[in-house]
Amino acid sequence: MAQCITCGSELHPDRAKKYNYCMAPECQEKNLKGLTMVAIGVNKSAEQYLILDEQTKDELASGKFADQRRGSFGTSVPSSSPPAATPASAATPASAATPATPATAVTPAPARPSPVRPRPAPSRPAAPRPAWTKSQEKLALLYNEQGLRPEEIAQKLRLSTYTVTQIILGSRNRGKL
Repeated sequence: MAQCITCGSELHPDRAKKYNYCMAPECQEKNLKGLTMVAIGVNKSAEQYLILDEQTKDELASGKFADQRRGSFGTSVPSSSPPAATPASAATPASAATPATPATAVTPAPARPSPVRPRPAPSRPAAPRPAWTKSQEKLALLYNEQGLRPEEIAQKLRLSTYTVTQIILGSRNRGKL
């Protein structure tokens, strides 16, 4: 029979499959660890979160969740800045060094002006945007349901306690909590 690593009491067989400590408040306080969540797919229609464990770390490192539509991370348009110049002695061996030639400056062709379209006047002022993202809101509500205090949630999400409180109160007012 498995025993609690803190107090030594017997563990229920079902609990021993996953945990090595009992349900006593002292044992839980000492051994309980929070879960780290990672957003792996965030877009307009759905968001996907996973618990960050060793398997998820390995899958992230292997590129399992990389965007298949892109060849690499970042922008898909090549940058217009020239590559950094390296000294000739570092770029080629000394025996193959050739005298450096001055670089010629290439002037880009002037861009054609785009036709100016008048913007329609807004019918009413735009609503102010919240100071948090949808994913931050969802995580804050999830942490709140798990019993975390606003100060703890704010620290995890790197938001102010006031902002977290506004998220929670706003969802209560909308009837989501």
